[in-house]
Amino acid sequence: MDITQTNFSADSHSQRENLEHCVTEAAFLWLLRSVQVDQPRYTIREMADLEQRIDAQLDGLMVSIDQGWEVCAAALDGGDPGAVFTAAVIALRSHDVPKIQRAVQAGVANDRSLNGLISALGWVPAVIVQPWRDKFLLSKDLKHKYLGVAACSVRRENPGELLTELLAREDCRQHAKFYTRALRLIGELRRQDLMPVLETALTESNPEVLFWAAWSSLLLGRVEVIKHLRPLVLQRGPYQEWAIQLIFRVLGVETGREWVSALAKNKTQIRAVIKATAVLGDPHAVNWLIAKMADPLLTRLAGEAFTFITGVDLEQQQLHLPAPDIPPSVSADDVTDTHVGLDEDDDLPFPNADKVAEFWRRQGEHFLMGRRYFLGKPLSAAWLKTVLKAATQRQRHAAALELALIDSHSPLLNTRARVPGVS
Repeated sequence: MDITQTNFSADSHSQRENLEHCVTEAAFLWLLRSVQVDQPRYTIREMADLEQRIDAQLDGLMVSIDQGWEVCAAALDGGDPGAVFTAAVIALRSHDVPKIQRAVQAGVANDRSLNGLISALGWVPAVIVQPWRDKFLLSKDLKHKYLGVAACSVRRENPGELLTELLAREDCRQHAKFYTRALRLIGELRRQDLMPVLETALTESNPEVLFWAAWSSLLLGRVEVIKHLRPLVLQRGPYQEWAIQLIFRVLGVETGREWVSALAKNKTQIRAVIKATAVLGDPHAVNWLIAKMADPLLTRLAGEAFTFITGVDLEQQQLHLPAPDIPPSVSADDVTDTHVGLDEDDDLPFPNADKVAEFWRRQGEHFLMGRRYFLGKPLSAAWLKTVLKAATQRQRHAAALELALIDSHSPLLNTRARVPGVS
C-alpha cells in the first residue's frame, strides 16, 4: 500500500469533515441569531459576538472554496434556511456566477429558505452584493425583483428612481410579495416623493397592501392614516403587533389611553393591552401593570412593560423572583426547527410584585402624569441614540422607531441587521 496515498486520503477525509462541521455550525448559529435578534435579553455586544462566531465558520469554508462550496451545495437539498444563508454567503464571496445562481434557486424555493437568502444579501459587504442587487431589480423574473427590493430593505439602501419605475408597473403591483415589500421600503427609506404611491395603495382592498401603505405613510408623517390602522390594533391578526408598536408612539397620551381602553374591552386581548401600554409610555398605567404581575401568565410581560416605561432593570434592582421550575417552551435543540419559535416571554425576569410596588411608591413621584416616557426618560434624540448603542434587542427595536418618528428625514434604522463593524 502507498503510504503517501493513504495519508492523502486521510487528510482529504479530515478536511471534508472540517468543512461539514463549518457548514453545520454556521447554519445553526445563524438560526440561533434569528431567534436572539428579537429576544429581550441580548445586547448589541452579545449579538456582535455571535456574528463573529458565524463569520469564523464562514471564513473556514473559504479556505478551500471549491470543497467548501461542494459541502454547502449538498446541504441545500434539505431546504434549511441556515444552510441557504451559509451557501449564499459563500457563493457571493466566491464571485462565481453558477454558485450564486444555485444558492438563489434554493433560496426562492419557499418562504423558509427565502429568509436565509435575504439574510445573506444583508450580510456580505456592499461591494459584493450591490451588483447582484441591481441585477435582481432589473431582472424580468418578479421573484428576483423581490430579492432586489428585500436587499434594499435589509441594507437600507435607496434604489432611487428605479423603485419609482417599478412601482409604476402593473405587473409589479400585481405581485403581492414584491408590492408589499416595496411599500414597506418607502417608509423605511422615508421616500416622501413616493407618497402618491402610498395614497393609491390605501384605496386597495388587500389587507396586506393596505397595512404596509398605512405603516409607511405614518412613518412619512401622514397622521391621518391612523384610521386605517385602528381596526388592526383592535383585532388579532398578523399586523396587530406591528400596528401597536408604531401607532401608540404617534398618538398623544390622552388619545392613546382611549385606544387602550377600547382594546381592553375584549378580555382576550390582555397581552395586546399590556404591550400597547408599554409603547405609550404612560406612567399613569404603572399601578395597573403591577397588579397584572400577580397573574402567572402575564407577570413577565407586565414586568417588561414596567421597565419600558420606568427604565428600571428588575434584576439589577433585585425586584425579581427566582424563576420557577417549569419546563422551557423550547429546548436548545428545537432552535434548529424554524417552525418553532421561543415564547416571547422567555428570558424575561419574573417580577416580585410586592417589591416592585414598594419601589414605585418611592420613585413614582418623579414621573409626570400625562407625559410619555421611554426606559425612564422623556423622549429625546440623544437618549434614543444612547439606547441604540447599549440596550437589549427589543429595546433597540423600539428606540429605532421612536427616533425615526422624531427625525422625519433619516431612514428607519434596521436593528435586526448585523452589528456595524463586524466583518
